[in-house]
Amino acid sequence: MKNLVETIELQAINPESLAGKRLDKILAILFPDYSRTQLQAWVRTHAVCVDQIIHTQPNARIKAGAYIEVHGNKVTKTSYCPQAIALNILYEDDSLLVINKQAGLVVHPGSGNPDQTLLNALLHHVPQAHTLPRAGIVHRLDKNTSGLMIAAKTLTAHTDLVRQLQKREITREYSALVEKRMIAGGTVEAPIDRHPTQRTKMTVAIHKGKSARTHYRIIERFHQHTWLKITLETGRTHQIRVHMAHIHHALLGDPVYSGRLRLPAHATLELTQALRVLYQQQRPALHAQALIFKHPHTQVLMKHTAPIPNDMQTLIELLRLDNTWHDD
Repeated sequence: MKNLVETIELQAINPESLAGKRLDKILAILFPDYSRTQLQAWVRTHAVCVDQIIHTQPNARIKAGAYIEVHGNKVTKTSYCPQAIALNILYEDDSLLVINKQAGLVVHPGSGNPDQTLLNALLHHVPQAHTLPRAGIVHRLDKNTSGLMIAAKTLTAHTDLVRQLQKREITREYSALVEKRMIAGGTVEAPIDRHPTQRTKMTVAIHKGKSARTHYRIIERFHQHTWLKITLETGRTHQIRVHMAHIHHALLGDPVYSGRLRLPAHATLELTQALRVLYQQQRPALHAQALIFKHPHTQVLMKHTAPIPNDMQTLIELLRLDNTWHDD
């Protein structure tokens, strides 16, 4: 067993019903998943802010409407083991590494995936990673989304990169293939929350979701599909998949948010087969293609790119051929 340090980020507004109550009692009611002891420890270690001011006294009285934030670390026992899993590392130094994650690789152990994850691979490649939150992982990609991820190798680097992410100073650009032919690019601004009945899905929730903003522009139009460049301004779970489905341009290969496979009329046999494979693998045609951020140690602006993976490149070429066939 090893200790794993997990970064906890919590936010809430103190309701009228808790006006004037002690800070530790308010935290216990607002965040019931954490023990009173843990919450008090976060207060005493400067991890709790009220209206952007650090509070270190658990008995402080808090007014209604105050904005409460917790930026704490939680140490847990874990059985996560280092595993020699091949990583496509595009850049590495003493502070961080940039990885081109392959589709099919789960980022973090969880239900149904106890090991053989990116976290296990990082514990093997960077032995000291067991002392870092999530083994140094700064952000996530879905299992079947390919592309660029940053992992820190030191606590200082992890703290700075997480700060950049929270302040939206990291630019994340994606390449995606979506259903239907789009006319123009645009922005989707729609709050996202967990689906009320299907707990593995997310959904647009206007009244209670977390704010989410996705920008997209057209790279290339095909007969019945569109190739997009997508930039995230926020980073909600399944954000691109949910937002594209919300505007009726779901990602190709994403049966969770697009429903059953819709084969284009008069498509070539090769295009039909490629689309069937994509949906059978539940592989959304989504690739994290570029990352722009400041190096946490030197503060030099860095940009890393990863080429379009073979399965998406093949699909793009088949869609172009389909275009030509219909143009004729």
